Amino acid sequence: MRTDKEAARGRLWRIIEETAPAPGDRLPPERLLKDLVGCSRETLRAALRAFEAEGEVWRHVGQGTFRGRAPLWRPVKDTLLLEATTPADLMDARRLLEPQVAAAAAMRRETEDTTHLRRCVAEGKAARNRAECERADDAFHQTVARVACNPVLIALLRHFSGTRCRAVWQREWDRTYRRVGVEEFTLVHCGHHEEVVAAIADRDPRAAHRAMAHHLEVVSSAMRDADP
Repeated sequence: MRTDKEAARGRLWRIIEETAPAPGDRLPPERLLKDLVGCSRETLRAALRAFEAEGEVWRHVGQGTFRGRAPLWRPVKDTLLLEATTPADLMDARRLLEPQVAAAAAMRRETEDTTHLRRCVAEGKAARNRAECERADDAFHQTVARVACNPVLIALLRHFSGTRCRAVWQREWDRTYRRVGVEEFTLVHCGHHEEVVAAIADRDPRAAHRAMAHHLEVVSSAMRDADP
């Protein structure tokens, strides 16, 4: 006769096969698994440890439990990083990275790059609502990364862009715009962008770094002030 723990392990395995059929698939969170299996959290974790010892699942702290053996070389999927990123995390990373990107752009820009950046600023000024302003702002920052001519930086800025599309970021942004006002916030953004472009056009990396750092700090401050 099977014990309760053995029965729970059997139910858990069937759920794993249904919800995470392929290696690398993420299992549902423990709180949901516990309810699906109908067991205590202690019993669930004991079963997961047993499956992990057998190489059937692996766990990544802060990311979840995955089907198959733990990879020695493959990083966690970008989508999982996006899910774990908060607006505060994103702005912190941007303040650390993007001023350096702007400085690199100032050292490497070509004549046509300056023209393209100014076009991005003009599109921001013409934005009629929050969504258009957000798209123009995102395009400007990604263009600065392309001017820096480094594929790693371009990929990182694209990753940041993906985070900005998440619902939690959009809720934070909505609160910020409601407090400050779309027109005022758009003008402030575009003014900062013009300062960054002017420094890049002058091939002045220090000024570009300073202008971008100031811009992102103002944005971060506005978002903090908008918190309920």
